[in-house]
Amino acid sequence: MKILIILPNWLGDALMATPAIEHLCSLYPEAKLTFVGSYVAIEAIKYHPQAEASFVDNTKKEGNRLSATYKFAKKLGSFDIAVTFRTNIYSSLMLKFTASKITLGRKAWHTFLLTNPLHLSRDIHLSKQYNNLVNVLENELIEPPLSKLYIPKHNYGKPSLGINPGATYGSAKRWYPDKFAEVAKAFSDKYQIIIFGGPDEVDVGADIEKRLQEMGITNYLNLAGKTTIKELCSYIGGLDVFITNDSGPMHVAAAYQVPTVAIFGPTRHFETCQWQNEKSVIVRRDDVPCAPCMKRTCPLKHHECMTKIEANDVIEEVKVLFEV
Repeated sequence: MKILIILPNWLGDALMATPAIEHLCSLYPEAKLTFVGSYVAIEAIKYHPQAEASFVDNTKKEGNRLSATYKFAKKLGSFDIAVTFRTNIYSSLMLKFTASKITLGRKAWHTFLLTNPLHLSRDIHLSKQYNNLVNVLENELIEPPLSKLYIPKHNYGKPSLGINPGATYGSAKRWYPDKFAEVAKAFSDKYQIIIFGGPDEVDVGADIEKRLQEMGITNYLNLAGKTTIKELCSYIGGLDVFITNDSGPMHVAAAYQVPTVAIFGPTRHFETCQWQNEKSVIVRRDDVPCAPCMKRTCPLKHHECMTKIEANDVIEEVKVLFEV
């Protein structure tokens, strides 16, 4: 059994697809998986024990994407089952060009190209949406299992609290560095503080580091812009507690069941919160009528969905999470 899986582009979405991937593997435990996706998605998912091959999809960078997609699909070959967790026409074309026996994907105007296009409601968690694609292969609806990564956890050797002030989607999803620093200070006597961030979030990490230094806190490690995707997953997996915006790293934490406080502002928490993380809580404001707006930047310029969340709101939720 050979299965092709086209991963979502974003790290968080790729993590939310892992329950569906685990579901597929429970159906076909001897199957060999081929993954296609963005660089960040592949770097997180390629360590799956049933992975036979993994490819970064660079067809968008080619001069003629249609031609590049055709050539890439022919290079991949044919599969017993091929599923895309993307919704663009090129992912449907890629599955069509592989001439695979069963092709699965979200229903859209172009999914006549697939053998099994499925309408997926957006009123449920994204992991459930993705899992329902796999449910087409079942005789009954099966609930998605937990998120899963196969990268070993880092061992810090001491209790560690991670803070993740970034969010790749846009500034509207980002809580403020001064407030993250306040939260870190509140628990610095119990935990080593680990600052996370991507290549574009080095300045934010440096801002928090400076604030911690001004507070006299020295037991911290600033990893912003210093980790590969594999290292990022490993370092998050080894944490004792994680404070984060709605972001890819939040879903990494869910895959390792790291106790997490997630700060939500402009996004739909019921659709993209951590999937089945036993010890997790969401901090958000119910009294901001314009949220969730799903915008990358605040269109009203006040950003109240985030400015109204205080450091103490998060500090108290951490205490509740650990029954302190």
